[in-house]
This record gives sequence, C-alpha cells and structure tokens, in this order.
Amino acid sequence: MLARKSIIPEEFGLPGLVSRTPRKPVFRDRVNKARFIAKNGSCNLAHKNIREQGRFLQDVFTTLVDLKWRFTLVIFTTTFVSSWLLFAMSWWLVAFAHGDLDPQRLHAVHCVTNVKSFTSAFLFSIEVQVTIGFGGRMITEQCPAAITVLILQNIVGLIINAVMLGRPQSPSPAPPRAVTPPLFAPGCIFMKTAQSNRRAETLIFSRHAVIAVRNNRLCFMIRIGDLRKSMIIGATVRLQVVRKTSTPEGEVIPIHQIDVQTESAVASNDLFLLAPLIICHAIDKNSPLYELSAMELQCSDLEVIVILEGVVETTGITTQARTSYVSEEIQWGHRFVPIVTEEEGVYSVDYSKFGNTVRVATPRCSARELDEKPSILIQTLQKSELSHQNSLRKRNSMRRNNSMRKGGGGGGSLRRNNSSMVSPKVQFFTPAEGGQSANAVT
Repeated sequence: MLARKSIIPEEFGLPGLVSRTPRKPVFRDRVNKARFIAKNGSCNLAHKNIREQGRFLQDVFTTLVDLKWRFTLVIFTTTFVSSWLLFAMSWWLVAFAHGDLDPQRLHAVHCVTNVKSFTSAFLFSIEVQVTIGFGGRMITEQCPAAITVLILQNIVGLIINAVMLGRPQSPSPAPPRAVTPPLFAPGCIFMKTAQSNRRAETLIFSRHAVIAVRNNRLCFMIRIGDLRKSMIIGATVRLQVVRKTSTPEGEVIPIHQIDVQTESAVASNDLFLLAPLIICHAIDKNSPLYELSAMELQCSDLEVIVILEGVVETTGITTQARTSYVSEEIQWGHRFVPIVTEEEGVYSVDYSKFGNTVRVATPRCSARELDEKPSILIQTLQKSELSHQNSLRKRNSMRRNNSMRKGGGGGGSLRRNNSSMVSPKVQFFTPAEGGQSANAVT
C-alpha cells in the first residue's frame, strides 16, 4: 500500500522550516573525564598485565620502601627472627657435634658455655647478633667451627641492619651551594619513615586556580604555601597541561603533556618560599590556553598539573608535591585576596583566607582575541569603573537616607531643605548624523 502524499508541500512543512531556521552554536556539556593527578597529588593510574614481575625483585630495596607498612613490618620481623633461628640451629649443631649436650661432660671445656638445649642456643644467637652480651654464655677457643659461625653471623647481621635500618657513613665534602649529605646511609625503615611525600603534606595549594588580567595580560594564577617554618631549598614550580589530542596523521594521544612557562621559570631563579606565593603564567602565543575563552574553557577537558619540587632543609631529601586543576576548578575573572599583613613589625599570614578569591573585571574572550582587539580590555575596565562608581553612589545615598531617618521629627524639615537644594538636571546634547536632530542625555 502506497503512503498518502501530503497536501502541504514539503518545503513549507515543519521539518523544512526548522531545517532552514538559523541555529545558535550550542556548547555541549563537558564529559566527566578521569583526572590524571588527584588533588592530594596521587597518580590516578593503574598498571595492568605486567608480565615481567621479576624486575621488581631485582630492586629489592625500592620494592620494600614502596610496600605498605604492614607488609614492611612483617618482612622486617620475619627477616630478623629467621636469621636468629637459622644461627640458633647452627650453634646447637656445633654444641651437639662437640658433645656439649652430653650430661656426662659437665666439667669438660665446651665450645659455648651454658648452651645445653635449643632454647639456650636461640638465646645465644640473639645475644651475638644484637650484641647484648648478658655474660652467662660465651664462646671459647676450643672450636674453630664456633669461631666460623660467629664470624658469619656478625656479617649477616650487619647486612640485615644496613638494609633494614641503615648504617653510618663517612662524611664527604659537598660542592658549593649544595646540601650537605647526611652522615647516615638510610635503610628501608628510615626511608619509609622519611619519605618525600611526608614533607609534602605541609605544602599546600589553593583549591581553585584563577584567570584574571595582570599587567594588561590574561594570566593563569595559583597560590602555593608552606606550613612549616623550615625552608624548602631550591624550590621550583612546573606547570603542565594534559589533554587528549590527535595528530594530522590521525594518531590519538590520550595523555599529551604540554609544558607551561611561569614567571619564575623564565627568570631561571628558585622560589624563596618563605610566605605563600602566587604563581603566574602569562597566557601568550606559546600558551596552550591562548585560544580558549571563558565559555570554551568550561567545555574543554584539559587538566593543569602543578609540580612543586625542592630540598628539605632539615633532612636534605628532595621532596615533591603535586596537584591538578580541571576546567571546573578554574575561576575566570577572579583574583586571590591578600593574606600577608604587617602587624607590629612582624609579617603575619592568615591561612584562613588562603584560597579565597574576589571577582574582578576580566574580558570573557580569549587571549588571542584580546591581542587582536586591545580595546576590549579598555571597555571592560571602563565598565568596571562605572559600575564601581554607581555602587559607591548607591551606598552613599543609602547611608544618607538612614541618617535622615534616624534624625526623628526634624527629618521632615531637613528633607524639605534638601529637596530645595537639589541641583537641576543638566542636559548634554550630542549631534546626530547630519546635524538634523539631537539626543538629550540626562
């Protein structure tokens, strides 16, 4: 059966009219994308299908440091107890071979005095390796095998202590402008206790990043701070933009890292992180944010990674603190409030306002459009100044009205006197095109 043809022509139907109606560009909502670096600095990355697991055993020390505390403590305890048991068996065998366990040879010279059972051999093994030396049991010169076992246990004990706890080392001359190396070679437990990420817990970043005009340019800014009084020597800050890109050949790069220059990096000087600092990135032609407007930034899937590195003054260990900002955490047209004040000859930092921002006049266009049309910035600043003046006038008028209301009965005569003193309206005439008409401006 054939479909019935409509009486109305297709070009005048509803689908045809809708297709010819011009549409405004619609910005799609940003798809929730997994961030590469979490706010606390941890990497959101999972390693799967690693076939060569033996590579981790080739670097046992780093593997032990990277393990969780419960596994590290289990390995620590197991290693020492196993060595004690192993050499306790050796001492028991030495005593058994020499006949020291025979009750009939009580008055004979033993290899190890007062070793009469495996329990006493185990206690002697602990005394030898930990160098306790209670004095009840000791080795004699009758058995060369006992002397050999003593030497082996001392060597094994030193190796275990060096790997697990650490060992002292001789001081070495440090080059100029460098941190003096420690006089102690750290072991697994020490390195795990003094890991660099522990010091990074007191290095803080602002919750949001801001984009505002600074020195007549759009700038991307964040705030960093250190809660401790001990300094971070040679502190440097690096910014990277991570986004998904594709090459002209069609290759898709899921994690494309683009370096972003900051003011400190351009000056090639380290940061003096004594008080909270604002890290500024001028959005220029070389910036990956150059062609992004305020609306396009909210719809993009980029992520700005901030890396703060430096040497801890007290320990000499290099530390690193990380965080990231996605598009929802970048506030366009905001600026950080000042938090450093001088009180009685001392500079004071109010960390309760560390992440507070205030709205400022900022063009909503991209930095590229701002470079092509500098008048946009001037118009934005003029509008901001006019709105500021209007708000001041309204505030003054409200204060005047409140003071007049508080005046009571005499307020009526005061209002009449003020009404008579109102200045007349002044009209400015601007000539129209051709001089034929004029517009009155009050």
